[in-house]
Amino acid sequence: MVRQILPLSALLAGSGFLLFAGGVNSLILPIRGEIEGFSAAALGLLGTGWALGYVAGCLQTPVIVARVGHIRAFGVMCALAAITVLLSLILISPWFWIPLRAISGFCFAGAAMVVESWLNERAEPSTRGKIFGAYTMINLAASTAGQMVIVAGDPSGFLFFVLAAIVYCAALLPTALSASATPAPLVSAKLDIRMLWRNSPVAVFAVLMVGISNASFGTLAAVFAARSGLDVAGIALFASLPILAGAVAQVPVGWLSDKYDRRVVLLGITALAILVDAAFLFLAPSQEIALLGLVAVFGAAVFSMYPVIIAHASDHAAPGSFIQISGGILLMFGVGSIIGPTVAGFAMSAIGSSSLFLITGAAHLLMLLFTVLRIVTTPALPAEAKGAFQAGPLGRATTPETANLASNEVPEDRTP
Repeated sequence: MVRQILPLSALLAGSGFLLFAGGVNSLILPIRGEIEGFSAAALGLLGTGWALGYVAGCLQTPVIVARVGHIRAFGVMCALAAITVLLSLILISPWFWIPLRAISGFCFAGAAMVVESWLNERAEPSTRGKIFGAYTMINLAASTAGQMVIVAGDPSGFLFFVLAAIVYCAALLPTALSASATPAPLVSAKLDIRMLWRNSPVAVFAVLMVGISNASFGTLAAVFAARSGLDVAGIALFASLPILAGAVAQVPVGWLSDKYDRRVVLLGITALAILVDAAFLFLAPSQEIALLGLVAVFGAAVFSMYPVIIAHASDHAAPGSFIQISGGILLMFGVGSIIGPTVAGFAMSAIGSSSLFLITGAAHLLMLLFTVLRIVTTPALPAEAKGAFQAGPLGRATTPETANLASNEVPEDRTP
């Protein structure tokens, strides 16, 4: 394992730096915005801006790489991400932060796609699974560490903005010094809703709802935690525990989805999410242990949904179309991620912080009802026709190249 991973250590290190800086940036902005008195609606628009930039990055990065190459494109993305973080420190206003956050989303998608393309080029079929597993775990650890480092200082100062910018710049170094051959052109993501719907209506509708729910929570969880009375350490845990719980939950959820109808498994974890939504809404917990316990269960449910949806869509995909299907599903997730934080932010401003879980609960309820309808009207896929579940990064840390790295397929068209 070490012998297989060691030659790729520079690329994995670059990815780790990227996710660490992204973790710092994603949490310091809502915490600092809350300190500065920004409204929940304005902070929700930060998530919308990030999602818009992220989707644009997934669509446009193949064109940029084709024009200037992988190393230059990656360097531009990291440098521009560092600049946006520092500008966020200088220009403390939501009307500057929203477009800056969109640029961050664009840069993150672009840089991640370059790294994944490089890893895919270096991966042999026999080692691809191990490389993808190492990549996923490094990114999860780096992202969590980036969020938890917030407890080490004062979020009202400049430290964490500068730290994120430094680490973004550090992400440049491994790839800039790499002697690896230039990879093939990137996968070009295309959104064909009709094709996706024909392939799996449940996957299309569910991933749209998951995008609304998860992006709302990912953007505004820190705001909810702060307004619930948690200190900085509690806020960092409230944001990080769900991600860790979601990663752990993928093991039993994956086993169940391989054994039973994936739609039924999705129905079960959606029902669990609705119960937690209702607990936050109607029980209004205020003690830290209750908040953290509930949010861990919430994370185990909502952050294990996306891999189940991808697996279900893949079961119905025509041979050779997995990468196109997963790329389209990712873009539908991005559409939901654009909608969710805006709606949730305005709801929190108008109704109160607990309305975050009113929005996530509504998305989960719609997903549950649609999935029940499809289960009742459409027979389950035979067990022998199903592929194996594969754990992977959460939706917001996924790009069209992730599917390529996770798959043994070679896409027919890698040109932009």
